[in-house]
Parts: sequence; structure tokens; C-alpha cells
Amino acid sequence: MIMPDVREKLIVGLDVSTREEAARLVETLGDTVSTYKIGYQLAYSGGLSLVGELAAAGKSVFLDLKLLDIPNTVAKGVESALSLGASMLTVHAYPHAMRAAAEAARGSDLLVLGVTVLTALDDDDLKDAGYSRSVDDLVAMRAQAAREIGIGGLVASAAEARSIRSLIGPQMALVTPGIRPAGAESGDQKRVVEPADALRAGASHLVVARPIIAAEDPLEAARSILVEMSAAA
Repeated sequence: MIMPDVREKLIVGLDVSTREEAARLVETLGDTVSTYKIGYQLAYSGGLSLVGELAAAGKSVFLDLKLLDIPNTVAKGVESALSLGASMLTVHAYPHAMRAAAEAARGSDLLVLGVTVLTALDDDDLKDAGYSRSVDDLVAMRAQAAREIGIGGLVASAAEARSIRSLIGPQMALVTPGIRPAGAESGDQKRVVEPADALRAGASHLVVARPIIAAEDPLEAARSILVEMSAAA
């Protein structure tokens, strides 16, 4: 059974390479899905024009571009995302980027989300990148900064959701990628969690791409994940 409000918590990643593929998926999923993510893959192949079309059709759009630049450039990027009709936008959770984005979005309904640590990274990856902190420590530091700066929420692995929720309180959004339904392979993600477990841990939204868009029947796959999510209620 799918609980009435659970659809708003599912974000389907349109991680495809053409606008046409994305449009077909949206048509296939119909009213079952209300929110879509557009990231680099689709954005750089003509998909940005879909943002306004999806918004006009009553869908919410999570524009996952992970902005990181000097403050003025981040602010202008936020303004452009607003003009497209995006509902959610990611920036890397560096304090200067979060401050610039929060200020540029002030007075609008745009939900600015700080990306803590990518779900494909682990402690060894951070060490290779020059960080002395562990994943847990870096996530906690960035979560605290995001709360103090006052952005709308965070993007983090559901594996860290419980500890993050304790740091940021109940109001901020917590969007978790790396979600895999029961029995699915993790692929290139290193910190994955099943849908109901992610919600129980404190996630407000779940991002799911491959388990739905690569399924033989994407609509049935989406419905199955919504049923799993409903078990957390």
C-alpha cells in the first residue's frame, strides 16, 4: 500500500543523455512521480529546457548542479535556476557558497541544499583528495555550518541521516541519494540504504535513479519503491 503523502518524498533522477529519453520517462511515470532530478548528464545535453516544462505541468524539479565558485558566480547561478523554475538546487557545502546561495534565494521558494560528501566517496577517497577528516567528521562539520548559515537543507548519504538529523533538527530538508530497494546491487555507490530505512533515519526526500530508470518496467519499479517507503510510516 502506498501512503498518500509518500510521493512527495520520492525524487526520480532523470540520469539519461537526451531530452527525449527524459520526456518519455516522465510520460511513463505519470502521476506516480511528482518530483524529478536533473543533473549534469541531462543538463549538458539540452535538458535544462525541461525544467520550465515540468514545472508548468505541476512537477517539482530538483536541479542538481552542485554549484561551487566565487560568491558572485554562485549567486548568479542561483538567480538563473530561479528563472528556470527549479524548486530545489544544490551547492557544494562550502560556507562561502552556501552563504551566497542562501542570500540569492532569499524571499523565494527555492530550496537550497548543501552537498556534504558524495555517496560514492569513503574515507580513503577523502584522504586521496587531501582531506584529513573522515567522512563522518566532514559531514558533521558541513551540516553544522549549513544550519548556522540558514540554508534549506542538505544532501547526504542516508547512512549519515540519523546523526545529521540530530545536528540540524527537524525543520531542514535532508535529501538522500544512494538509495537502493531491497535486493538491489549498490553499483558505484559506497554508502547505500534501503528506502524505508532512510526515512526512519531522518531523510525527508529520497533520490532514486537507476533502480527506476533502468528497470524493465520503470512505473512498476517506482510503485514498488513507494510501497517500501510507505513501510516507514
